[in-house]
Amino acid sequence: MILSNLIEEIERADEKIACEARKKWDSIAHPLSSLGVLEEIIAKIASCERKILPETEKKAVAVFCADNGIVEEGVTQTSADVTAIVAENMCTKKTSVCCMAAVAGADVIPIDMGMKRKVFHTAMIDMSVRRGSSNFAKENAMTGDEVLRAIENGEKVARELCEKGYNLTATGEMGIGNTTTSAAVVCAMLGKRAEDVAGRGAGLSDAGLARKIDVINRALTERAWKKGDVISILSAFGGFDIAGMCGFYLGMAKRKKCVLLDGFISQTAALCAVKLAENVRDYLIATHESSEKGSAVVLDELKMSGFIHAGLHLGEGTGAVCAFPMIEMAKKVYCEMATFDEISVEAYKR
Repeated sequence: MILSNLIEEIERADEKIACEARKKWDSIAHPLSSLGVLEEIIAKIASCERKILPETEKKAVAVFCADNGIVEEGVTQTSADVTAIVAENMCTKKTSVCCMAAVAGADVIPIDMGMKRKVFHTAMIDMSVRRGSSNFAKENAMTGDEVLRAIENGEKVARELCEKGYNLTATGEMGIGNTTTSAAVVCAMLGKRAEDVAGRGAGLSDAGLARKIDVINRALTERAWKKGDVISILSAFGGFDIAGMCGFYLGMAKRKKCVLLDGFISQTAALCAVKLAENVRDYLIATHESSEKGSAVVLDELKMSGFIHAGLHLGEGTGAVCAFPMIEMAKKVYCEMATFDEISVEAYKR
């Protein structure tokens, strides 16, 4: 895969289809726009798929798993061992996202993008680039070639899921330390200081948060990276999970499929994808604003807002999975509810 070629293949969504979908909503016997943002989401999915009646039946959440060398700096409560433990439980459907996805009718697809310990289970897709990234407090997290390989592997996951018939997907992640990598990437991308972006992750104390902020700010001055250069920024500070999700978004956009974003880490990967290819924005749906501080920063830059307001910050794709049933309920109304003409009632006017 040549990244420039992939970027060139990504087309804008079809706004004419979106307009037709909005007209269909207005014909349905309900107060205009009374399902709020859910109506626009259905129109957006239709515009991406180029179908007035979009296909959303086969759903999956792709969970990108990777370890981060920055954990060595004491920026997390737990050790890197937890990444593989949770990923292994994901394979046996014993984690939060698995329980929630079962209710939502979605499959959980765990992907090893670069965990320190390999998980031997048939459910795990092995796309590992390296067994964990380097400590960006001391050296670049990844080489440029490794970033490109991770993006390519994420694109391969998108291709494989589309080939298996999945038509609506979400992203999630599992990787101890990845709120630190995400905060550093966002700082470099948007010219921010760590105190403007970094949050407590899985529950850091005041002292832990101060250490996290200091580690990021020092690294921003010590690592080699180019302003506005996504690959060099990911190389300096990112993780294999972020790069993999970035490739996944590119791959899904190429195939004209929408993706639901989870929280801060998946939103950071979306920021990277949009900076690489502006058209990708058309294919992304923000589900919620994580209570992690950087989430609001990234969504503001992407000009997106979430529609679920529940203080979510669990990870794994749990927030995005919450949106699946809401979308299906809205689509049921859109596709099956009677129109004003059918019930002989005068339609509401705009």
